[in-house]
Amino acid sequence: MSNTGKQIPDQFTAIGVHDHSKWLEPKTFKYTPHPARVYDIDVKIECCAVCGGDVFGASGAWGSFYLPVAFGHEIVGEVVRVGGAVNRIKVGDRIGIGAQCDSCGTCMRCNNHKEVNCRSAVHTYFGTYKDSDVNTQGGYSDFIRVNEKFAFKIPEKLESKYAAPLLCGGITGFKPLMSAGVTKGTKVGVLGIGGIGHMTILFAKAMGAEVYAISRNHYKEALCKRLGADHYIATSDEGFEHQFSDTLDLIISTGNTLEGETVNKLLLTLVAGGQIITISAPPPSGKLDINPSLLLANNVGISGSVTGSPRDIEYMLDFAVEHNIRPWVEEIPISEANVSNSWQRMQSGDVTFRLVLTDYDKEFNT
Repeated sequence: MSNTGKQIPDQFTAIGVHDHSKWLEPKTFKYTPHPARVYDIDVKIECCAVCGGDVFGASGAWGSFYLPVAFGHEIVGEVVRVGGAVNRIKVGDRIGIGAQCDSCGTCMRCNNHKEVNCRSAVHTYFGTYKDSDVNTQGGYSDFIRVNEKFAFKIPEKLESKYAAPLLCGGITGFKPLMSAGVTKGTKVGVLGIGGIGHMTILFAKAMGAEVYAISRNHYKEALCKRLGADHYIATSDEGFEHQFSDTLDLIISTGNTLEGETVNKLLLTLVAGGQIITISAPPPSGKLDINPSLLLANNVGISGSVTGSPRDIEYMLDFAVEHNIRPWVEEIPISEANVSNSWQRMQSGDVTFRLVLTDYDKEFNT
């Protein structure tokens, strides 16, 4: 591989979980990345946003895959080394990396821009490279090595702190809006107003949709109006399903779960032929409890969506620049203590709406 002349260490330094029972006590560790391939790039990380999935993973809610593990899959950094077959990215480029770092590249899904659904997809953390059996480590680290196909040039006009949350949370909300063909006048409900939900509102408004923010109570109503939501639905309000009956063309469910009586009531707010698209990734015990008769009687559908392909992500980044999409972020210098603090704040809901870990040079002395 070629490089800038900077010394790239054989081992990378990360902050991560060593014991899920002590997940709020992350510690620094070193790891050896997978052997460099001709199409891999090495990236010196500038910042990484904190995704809700990081909290699920760190706490063990998704299970234990291997330890220690560094989380973070909303990464922005500078390319410092490229493989001999890399042709799209060069040393010095500012790039982003999301929740996926590799795929087989040869299956029907990969060949049809559905790499995110590749059965051999490798995740940026909680993944294992098939050709080396090396486990992946995420963006709470000084460097990261990935397949260039899953690295995306950040447009010049998009600041790193705003770009980072888009690389997982942003595309996760954007993709189902795009897939559903949202356009001017589409009535879109956004269920769950957190990190992903607030970006989904921003994107839906930019597409011209009439946006209905949906949450359990009225606590976030003023925030949603500031984000640009046109209407607000509190599912704790008695009879909300009748008040908004036959209203919504589409509901994007961004919350942690999609279960219980509320879901069946939400089906009644859809027009005939409407749909719910869920991006929820609950623990394995999570269930989807739907009354089939409601699906039949209203001709509505429920489907799932997960992040997006490289082509989708590149399109989203350009769309964000064109429409001046800026997630609401708070910057926090990365450290063991601040990683723990960020997870605690995410768990308690004390974030409006995305934390971004910064000051990597200071912490890792890079």
